[in-house]
Amino acid sequence: MLNRFIRDENGATAIEYGLIAALIAVVIIAALTLLGTAISEKFSTIAASVSAAS
Repeated sequence: MLNRFIRDENGATAIEYGLIAALIAVVIIAALTLLGTAISEKFSTIAASVSAAS
């Protein structure tokens, strides 16, 4: 019974999938944070240009 418990990898697989999902979430959050700042700056520039033109 102990040998079967040691060889059972179902829990390890679930943990690995959880770690992969967490890593993907961290990458997505970091990318959105970086792109969000850049997009906000672009919209501010466009808004200033439109205000100056009118």
